[in-house]
Amino acid sequence: MSDTHQNTLTLFGIKNCDTIKKARRYLESQGIEYRFHDYRADGLDDTLLQRFIDQLGYETLLNTRGTTWRKLPEAERLAVDNVDAAKKVMLAQPAIIKRPLLLAADGSMLPGFSETTYQQFIQEKS
Repeated sequence: MSDTHQNTLTLFGIKNCDTIKKARRYLESQGIEYRFHDYRADGLDDTLLQRFIDQLGYETLLNTRGTTWRKLPEAERLAVDNVDAAKKVMLAQPAIIKRPLLLAADGSMLPGFSETTYQQFIQEKS
């Protein structure tokens, strides 16, 4: 990859997540430069989360199949029925955000991970 494309990708997630580990291994095995943003270590602010929501929608970002979601009290899960409620939960518990989230320099985003979609996304951005 040429110098002009270095650091054009940012991978958002949580360091100990298995899917994050797979995505990082894939990017590294392909020699793709990226920056890793760990929600726990690097934080997540309202502006960044709103940017994700504006492009992808809160429903796409909210991981309702993970343990963080399942550990929420039922009343709290049921209350997450609009963007403001979802945003509040995601800011308080970033582990509830579907991961990984790959962000390209042009602002486009790819939630989740599969080698096929990563390969296609990265080729389009090169």
